[in-house]
Amino acid sequence: MIDGVWLWITLLLIAAATLVPRGSFTVLRSRARLPAALQRALRYAPAAALAALIAPDLLLDDGAFAPANPKLVAGIVVLVVALRWRNPWLPFIAGMGVLVLLRNGVGW
Repeated sequence: MIDGVWLWITLLLIAAATLVPRGSFTVLRSRARLPAALQRALRYAPAAALAALIAPDLLLDDGAFAPANPKLVAGIVVLVVALRWRNPWLPFIAGMGVLVLLRNGVGW
């Protein structure tokens, strides 16, 4: 019985830790302002989060650093295509094409 109580307490604390910071901006509205330097820094948060999600997958192969792996080559192709052409679908198609070609065609 006591294990179930601790589980519910843990879930409530997790919910509070998630909702309180998010809800504070809604409740406080214009009464609380972030400093200008912090607002400028927060503009880079989505790009930093995306890089933090993608970089390990591109650089690690089977859990070890591998500077030459098919995912990294495909990622470089995606970057080049995205910078050259502003089409949102073309980098995806080119990157997946290169990855499939390297994995299945070449066997890398």
